[in-house]
Amino acid sequence: MTTAGTDRDERTPRTDRPSPAPGDRQGVAHRLAALAGEALGGPLPVRLRAWDGSESGPADGPVAVVRSRRALRRLLWAPGELGLAQAYVTGDVDVEGDLAQALRIMWAAARDHGSHAPRLTLAGRARAVGTAVRLGAVGPRPAAPPSQARLRGRLHSRSRDRDAISHHYDLSNDFYRLLLDDTMAYSCGYWANDDPGFGPADAQRAKLELICRKLAVVPGARLLDIGCGWGSLTLHAAERHKAQVTAVTLAAEQAAYVREQVRERSLEHRVEVVCQDYRDITGGDFDAVATVEMGEHVGDAEYPAFAAALHRLVRPQGRVLVQQMSRAGSAPGGGAFIEAYIAPDMHMRPLGDTAGLLERAGLEVRNVESLREHYVRTVAAWRRTLEERWDDVVRITGEETARVWRLYLAGGALAFEEGRMGVDQLLCVRPTSRGGSGMPLSSEHWYTGLDRP
Repeated sequence: MTTAGTDRDERTPRTDRPSPAPGDRQGVAHRLAALAGEALGGPLPVRLRAWDGSESGPADGPVAVVRSRRALRRLLWAPGELGLAQAYVTGDVDVEGDLAQALRIMWAAARDHGSHAPRLTLAGRARAVGTAVRLGAVGPRPAAPPSQARLRGRLHSRSRDRDAISHHYDLSNDFYRLLLDDTMAYSCGYWANDDPGFGPADAQRAKLELICRKLAVVPGARLLDIGCGWGSLTLHAAERHKAQVTAVTLAAEQAAYVREQVRERSLEHRVEVVCQDYRDITGGDFDAVATVEMGEHVGDAEYPAFAAALHRLVRPQGRVLVQQMSRAGSAPGGGAFIEAYIAPDMHMRPLGDTAGLLERAGLEVRNVESLREHYVRTVAAWRRTLEERWDDVVRITGEETARVWRLYLAGGALAFEEGRMGVDQLLCVRPTSRGGSGMPLSSEHWYTGLDRP
């Protein structure tokens, strides 16, 4: 599809004709707002400003700025979430004002009109193409932004999983040091109290202690940390509880960081760091196994084998803790944006499905605790850091990747806030052949001998 002049992707109004008035019904903004309203099933709930200077929509609140014809071309080739994400991360579309509030308003409008995402009918798509032709925006498919993942190979093969993990976690240790607190814990914190002085690092330490308590980690206990990240749980369990920890990660940058921390803290006699696939872990008979927000990367078809591995690796009456994100049954997976830019091949499922898979593997689920509201606070803290240190983030990652993270954190916080995503801790035990769990009858005694945070 080509049209004369379509390569002229303007980011400023043309000077060979007068700029339309903000409410001009012949301006680009009015035409785009009409198309967006058709996709949403109602009026566009945010103000829209187009590359010709025209504006349309409510006067108050955030303003969506369409800076170039290329933005519309991206949406024609990739309608919906992916096209919008591509346009945003490249700067072809921007938001003036609070991005999270703009997303909140758009989601509310979609719900009010019975839709979970913008959709165009066949006739609507034809009108969209016609509008694009008239605006000079039809042309070849724009190249995917450099920040978009490009994975090859069979889904969830070892090599593809390694590349998928590397895409996200090997971004830059310097970036994660900047974004996270000094625990370097990249998972949901546990906001144990509402004291104004209780901050993100406190919430992460409370989460790490909660996990150790649930797993009944005692001095000398053998703990396997699958998907150890930057070692927050590994280091906490080894330092505070004197555990013998095997830390496993697929990300080379993470493994190097954890090994450095182990040396600095003189924990070589308690911690072993292994850079490998969970499917390659040998041995077993661990007293406890933890996997914190790693199961989402395993894949849908592969999860039964993952659950079986958890059962195999822990001793009878040993405990397993799975902290894992979930999505409603009507929207499993990760979503087009997350799977393309953040966590390729990610799969989230309903909480009940995960519990069923763990039980079918032979583990007994003894306790489930939702941390959904805790993730709202956790992501909000990361967002504040990102915005406060924006120039440093751009210096480390580049403008496009910084915009990926701005969109990711704004959208993620909203998904947890509105219950479209959840996160839970599932505490399991491997019963003996006769059903013995070794668990005290009262949960008050689960953590005997361990300090409370």
